[in-house]
Amino acid sequence: MFENLMNKLDLVELTQSYLIPWGINIAIAFIIFFVGRIVISVIHKVLGKVLTRFQVKVILVEFTQQVMRSLLFVLLIIAVLSQLGFDTTSLVAVLAAGSLAVGLALKDSLQNFAAGVMLIILQPFKEEDFVEVAGHMGMVEKVMLFSTLLRTPDNREITIPNGQIYAEPLVNYSARDTRRLDLIFGIDYNSDLRKAKQILQDIVAADERVLKEPESLVVVSELADSSVNFTVRAWVSTDDYWPLKFELLERVKLAFDDQGIEIPFPQMSLHFQQDIAQMMAAKPEMKETV
Repeated sequence: MFENLMNKLDLVELTQSYLIPWGINIAIAFIIFFVGRIVISVIHKVLGKVLTRFQVKVILVEFTQQVMRSLLFVLLIIAVLSQLGFDTTSLVAVLAAGSLAVGLALKDSLQNFAAGVMLIILQPFKEEDFVEVAGHMGMVEKVMLFSTLLRTPDNREITIPNGQIYAEPLVNYSARDTRRLDLIFGIDYNSDLRKAKQILQDIVAADERVLKEPESLVVVSELADSSVNFTVRAWVSTDDYWPLKFELLERVKLAFDDQGIEIPFPQMSLHFQQDIAQMMAAKPEMKETV
């Protein structure tokens, strides 16, 4: 009978000292976990709506949501373990050391990621823009978090790390609706200067794709070694830049040919003084020596 009483006392003490406190801690831990899951889900949705309202790209919105969700979930697990009585100090230290090691190992990747985030936020170019960056020219196919995909005019794909794009000067040929078309035409010194200028002015004025404002310009820009150079400047729509450039080059060449305007090519002329020529004719031995 005494032993039964002692067993009952031990069971009561065990229940009061361990089972009830542990049960309460486990119940609170479950409540923290489930409430935390709900809070994380709400933050995930609110963050997505806020970023979307600020017109942030979908890829960055999704990535930010996932990063925030992962960080909050780690904090939730630490809170649950702390409620259950585990010492989370060492766990936090391990996570911090691991994050540092991963950061050092992925330094270049993190640099590309940071550059990708800045490119997506600042948007110096967008998809289908024609750009020149890191020594390459092409149309932007896709802007990703770590790299950007370009398609060259000859239909090649070039993947450029975002770190290189953000670190070097970038030329966006599609950023503006209009571009200035600059062409240089050289004519022979013996050709009719006024006629050549009139031909250039008529060709530029006849094309409807050339904008009226700003006004086009046809001027003599240089008296070069073997040619008189005209500079033609015309403002056009960005989409018409390359087609119009190729067509103007062809039209000017054909018009110059029809009107007898010569386009010189590099050449060298040798001129002998008359007395030297006469001496060589008078003394054949000097001619042979020369």
